[in-house]
Amino acid sequence: MTTHLQAAATLHNGVKMPWFGLGVFQVEEGSELVNAVKTAIVHGYRSIDTAAIYGNEAGVGEGLRQGMEEAGISREDLFVTSKVWNVDLGYEETLAAFETSLSKLGLEYLDLYLIHWPAEGKYKAWRALETLYKEGRVKAIGVSNFQIHHLEDLLKGAEMKPMINQVEFHPRLTQKELMAYCKKQGIQMEAWSPLMQGQLLDHPELTDIAKSYNKSVAQIILRWDLQHGVITIPKSTKEHRIKANANIFDFELSQDDMNRIDALNENLRVGPDPDNFDF
Repeated sequence: MTTHLQAAATLHNGVKMPWFGLGVFQVEEGSELVNAVKTAIVHGYRSIDTAAIYGNEAGVGEGLRQGMEEAGISREDLFVTSKVWNVDLGYEETLAAFETSLSKLGLEYLDLYLIHWPAEGKYKAWRALETLYKEGRVKAIGVSNFQIHHLEDLLKGAEMKPMINQVEFHPRLTQKELMAYCKKQGIQMEAWSPLMQGQLLDHPELTDIAKSYNKSVAQIILRWDLQHGVITIPKSTKEHRIKANANIFDFELSQDDMNRIDALNENLRVGPDPDNFDF
């Protein structure tokens, strides 16, 4: 079981990806972003997740450089993810988008590159990701927001399976069928918005469970993710929260409490529905 912040899952191609990382969705370019990334690295985080559409890859790159310097670690110690946006899902377009992301981040390679949404053109984009992977420009490739039928569609014409499917996942959206399908296929699931954008932090049932472990609701949810074998990347820009979010390796939820949290599912999304989005 995951016992420390740098513990890693082994993806189906043998690449190791930290179970826990920092997400930077909706964090704008600027000192707050640079400091958040640097702070996370200094406090032991090794995985940072961004995307072209977030418009903050340059700041993430700066935070990576400052964090590496301050923590005394090298690029190889980090795991950096970015994603290709919907308008760039052609073959050549995806290759070009990848170069743009690398250039903004100031990196030679990415650890993980994802198709951000299952929009039209995803097959051409997947072929581009396979090319980048074969060329060694990226260590692992995957998708984000793919439902079972999207994955089945993609696999029909794919040379290789996605290594990751990053989806909205939290106690109100437990995605049981998708999780079972991904496990069967050897596709590692990863959670975005694990805390439901803060909407679960005063939930009475979760508050009750948190008290019994002397932990915060956020820590309980993030631990629940890991015990389900789901990689998680909570977003925060505040140092105390970046530290607190990662303080989840000194306890384990009982099976009863795991079941109690599972039972909160309502198939409720805070993000767009992968079957009905218009961007």
